[in-house]
Amino acid sequence: MKRPVLKRPLNRSVLMRRPVVGSPLQLLLLACSFALAGYAGVRLLADDWFGVALWFVGAALLHDLVLVPLYAVADRAVVRALGAAGRREWTMYVRVPAALSGLLLLVWFPLISGRVASGYESAIGLPGDVFLGRWLLVTAVLFAGSAVLFVLRLRRAAKERPPVVH
Repeated sequence: MKRPVLKRPLNRSVLMRRPVVGSPLQLLLLACSFALAGYAGVRLLADDWFGVALWFVGAALLHDLVLVPLYAVADRAVVRALGAAGRREWTMYVRVPAALSGLLLLVWFPLISGRVASGYESAIGLPGDVFLGRWLLVTAVLFAGSAVLFVLRLRRAAKERPPVVH
């Protein structure tokens, strides 16, 4: 298909001068999200601003210097293994559950690792040693669900393939 030909050239200076503004609902939602983020920031920094700032800097450094290289190495290993088998398109069936499981581990690490304070145990009503098993169960369910979707995709592709004539 041919691309449409413009009758007159685009004037880029006009595009740069006029800001792109969304609908009123989008602007309202954006303003509300900024207000909520500002409120949360003020509440968060009110008690221990130095500790919060130190936590953010430490989390950014840990993520960028340690976790991103680990993600990259693990992803390369999966791509290389599936690429050697000629099935590189199957990587998403490993990436998605691994990413979700890793995100859960990252967010709930203090509970999963068993480092739960007694005050927190009394607040949630659960002992601290149940979270590792539950995270492993959720991880298993994520990978099992991905495997089921993978098998369904393979079956559908096999049905759509024409029979081989000898």
